Amino acid sequence: MKGFGTDENALIRILSKPDPLQINLLRNTYNTRLRRNLEADIKSETSKYFRDGLVAIVQGPLGHDVHEVNRAIKGLGTKESVLNDVLLGRSNADMRAIKQAYQETFRKSLESEVKGDLSMKTEQLFGLVMAATRAEEFAPIDPGQIDRDVSELHRAMDARVGTDQITVCSILSQRSDAQIRAINHHWKQKYHSDMEKVIDSEFSGHMEDALLLMVRRATDRTMSDAVQLEEAMAGFGTKDNLLVARIVRLHWNRQHMEQVKRAYQHRFKRDLIQRIKGEISGDYENLMVACLT
Repeated sequence: MKGFGTDENALIRILSKPDPLQINLLRNTYNTRLRRNLEADIKSETSKYFRDGLVAIVQGPLGHDVHEVNRAIKGLGTKESVLNDVLLGRSNADMRAIKQAYQETFRKSLESEVKGDLSMKTEQLFGLVMAATRAEEFAPIDPGQIDRDVSELHRAMDARVGTDQITVCSILSQRSDAQIRAINHHWKQKYHSDMEKVIDSEFSGHMEDALLLMVRRATDRTMSDAVQLEEAMAGFGTKDNLLVARIVRLHWNRQHMEQVKRAYQHRFKRDLIQRIKGEISGDYENLMVACLT
């Protein structure tokens, strides 16, 4: 970045490969040794979605999550997809870390910020989610509890006129991924129908999207991530902000990333990297591809 012009290829080569601990060390060493700010230098030297991708990497997983939530709720309207991406399906430890980091970064409570930006029904759901009271993944699966949850969910959605939304939100926000997988499986056995389709028919808008993502992330995180990448590219125009955030978030866990690439190939019958190359271009394309290779 020094002097006239920027060596974009060097930035891509250096920043696309470190893991979360390494990027933290690299950023802190740069800032301390050069008495500069790496994020600020990148913002001044690069532009558009290439800049956004580099900044997302330099911020690290937690820092980027916190800035994404802030981006989702500031300004006119709420960017629901961004809010869903960052906050839904997270572990209690992740949620507590995000809340603490948000408070430290913006001197405001995440709960109060999100609460002020959502309508009453989704506000209740995200309040439950941010409370971080999920069962832990190591908690045993109690078949009796699963059966009661399925019966409660059925009563709240399929067996009555109107939907008892708070019951559905409470159960899905407080169960572990393993428990939600068991609930989804038991629902199919008990009612011979698809729980996702019932949610789809009973809910709409942001609430529907949020509940479906919670179920999909719990039942098959790999396929859910693959589908979300395609959704960022499908249709007219690329949803670049979502694509950048989703690729950078994915690249922090290389093993999971490789599984998502295979899931994408299986679902959409094409190579993810080739799909991305056909959608974007220039340094932006080169950075996104480097993150996935």
